[in-house]
Amino acid sequence: MNEIEDYVRDVPDGCTLKVRVQPGAKRTAIAGVYGSELKIALNAPPVDGRANEALIAFVAEKAGLPKARVSLVSGPASRSKMLRITGRSAAEIRASLSPLETA
Repeated sequence: MNEIEDYVRDVPDGCTLKVRVQPGAKRTAIAGVYGSELKIALNAPPVDGRANEALIAFVAEKAGLPKARVSLVSGPASRSKMLRITGRSAAEIRASLSPLETA
């Protein structure tokens, strides 16, 4: 159960979110937890940064934030990525991106 808590952590002025993306899915949705990462299926292909843009837009929408508050910190060409979210705590992000809810 502890690994579920590990995908999002508090940092000064916000939090970091570790995600595992599945690009090219039928629909964009939270797909559960993959190890210590939140798994997100994206309805965008992994071409020309479109999956990264879709990921940022999806996370921002679910968190109720403008896209400018969500940035890609690491993993631009990898399925494993880390996002930096400003203006929200880890607890707030964990609640808004719960893998138990359907997108």
